[in-house]
Amino acid sequence: MSKDWTKVRKIGLTTTIAFVIANMVGTGVFTSLGFQLGGIPNLIVILSLWIIGGVIALCGALVYSELGAAMPRSGGEYHYLGQIYHPWVGFLAGWVSMTVGFAAPVALACMALGKYVHGVFPDVSPEFIAIAVILLITFVHTYDIRFGGNFQNIFTSFKIILILVFIICGFIFTPKLQDLSVHISSFSWKDYLNPNVAVSLVYVCFAFSGWNASAYIAGEIKNPQSTIPKSMFISTLLVTVLYFLLNLTFLLTSPASELLNKPEVGLISAIHIFGQFGGNIMGMLISILLVSTISSMIFVGPRVSQVMGEDLKLFRFLAFKSKKHQTPMYAILLQSAISILLIVTSSFESVMTYAGFTLSLFLFLAVLGVFVHRSKYKNAERPYKTWGYPVVPIVFLLLYAWILVFTFKGKPLESSLGLLTVFSGSIFYILNFYYEKKFLISKAN
Repeated sequence: MSKDWTKVRKIGLTTTIAFVIANMVGTGVFTSLGFQLGGIPNLIVILSLWIIGGVIALCGALVYSELGAAMPRSGGEYHYLGQIYHPWVGFLAGWVSMTVGFAAPVALACMALGKYVHGVFPDVSPEFIAIAVILLITFVHTYDIRFGGNFQNIFTSFKIILILVFIICGFIFTPKLQDLSVHISSFSWKDYLNPNVAVSLVYVCFAFSGWNASAYIAGEIKNPQSTIPKSMFISTLLVTVLYFLLNLTFLLTSPASELLNKPEVGLISAIHIFGQFGGNIMGMLISILLVSTISSMIFVGPRVSQVMGEDLKLFRFLAFKSKKHQTPMYAILLQSAISILLIVTSSFESVMTYAGFTLSLFLFLAVLGVFVHRSKYKNAERPYKTWGYPVVPIVFLLLYAWILVFTFKGKPLESSLGLLTVFSGSIFYILNFYYEKKFLISKAN
């Protein structure tokens, strides 16, 4: 294969932004509001969490922009933490990304899609729909990088247009908007001391979690030192505005009692805006919208596994690329298999909390790493430096520390499972160490 052919397959700023937005906008924003209502009585507090989540994501994106520009290689936290701290820490980050980081969000998006379709067609099994969608999109992304990129651009454009139409129609066509004045007058800063606020913020941060998506595919991007910071900043800003307006629309168009503990909040809101028939149509459109999220994560996630396969002999099979289309076929198939396993064995809310807590651990370490990297590699080239340093990373770290502590208190089972997943990675790290040692001995002989 010629070098020029490989360059043609790399993606530019527009497609990178499309992947980041598609990673962010999807399952969390269309499903988590109902679970937030279960623990937080004041709707203004809930709305404010979406702004706080945007601030956190923006702070994280600014820090990741520096890390991504200084270490422009695919792999995300696996690559960053391995360079900053120790290969063992990087391995654990990669292990979590491989087993939870993308597989769980893909499973959640497919479960949500299945719920939306089932809400319109009650006779259709939501589990069947979820698994069928995974298999279809897995095939798309094992086919070709360029084909997958075009597929992503089309669905992401559709996603943004649909959300904007939904928001506008919610304000124009809803027969009677809900009155939020009671919640405004009863708002108190003491409401944030409620432990459920921290748990709800996990759901919000999970909804924003794709803000670092371009860091995982740096090796697939043209001019990553420039493209990664731009893609993260632009995407995070746009999505924060969309998230706030979309949740405001849900709350204004539907009684909170109907949304309570329901994952299909978009469908319920759509029925109040357009009536039963029009709501069903919008519900189906939202389910199609989730295809973009699933597609993006099935594209991005396996690039982490691929980089691990390039570095670690025990996982060498994950580095395999198809000769014709240069896609990490085995890595894609492994991630999709884990997603299917989660769909058939777990509930929606437990998977969301488990994934959110586990991923937060390594996001915390990565942002902390900007201080370590500047100290450890004083002479490293930094095409981009974190705006607002050191205040921006400190704000991120304080908020995430608060989230982790209170989530562990509020959801000890899911949090403990997250820690157990991290611990299991240590076992595989040791196995790989001895496997490589044995390989070197046999090669020497």
